Amino acid sequence: MQAEDRIRINLTVNGSSVSQQVEARRTLADFLRYDLGLTGTHTGCEQGACGACTVLLDGVAVRSCLIFASQLDGAAVETVEGLANESLHPLQEAFHRHHALQCGYCTPGFLMAAKELLTVNPDPSETEIRQALSGQICRCTGYENIVQAVREAADTLHGAKGRDA
Repeated sequence: MQAEDRIRINLTVNGSSVSQQVEARRTLADFLRYDLGLTGTHTGCEQGACGACTVLLDGVAVRSCLIFASQLDGAAVETVEGLANESLHPLQEAFHRHHALQCGYCTPGFLMAAKELLTVNPDPSETEIRQALSGQICRCTGYENIVQAVREAADTLHGAKGRDA
């Protein structure tokens, strides 16, 4: 790889500043996994169809397999590793409580898509939850427990009481 095929980017990943040279055509998913060691972002189809690689880019859920890291100078990226601080995020707790994961491969993408939803819509209806997660594919769970987990997390995060899932 020649030096001119590499681009320096400065961005924030999970709240930490990162300055690194990247190959011009390296995807964000590969940059996160192989350059930064953040393996929570999974690659599934590598065509943007399954949602396993979903991360937040400047607060918006995106497919990291479809974006070049070299495009992200000045951006802020949040991965599933950025959800938990000293304890699990309410979404992670709710996914655990509702058994909203089985093999777990799709879970990071679901969590990040759900985080975006709850940021822009703190009290989503079941229909709104299903719509927001419609681009995420899970071959194990049947989605019901995922929807219930997101509803519970919304209630926890925003203080709603006594609402049915």
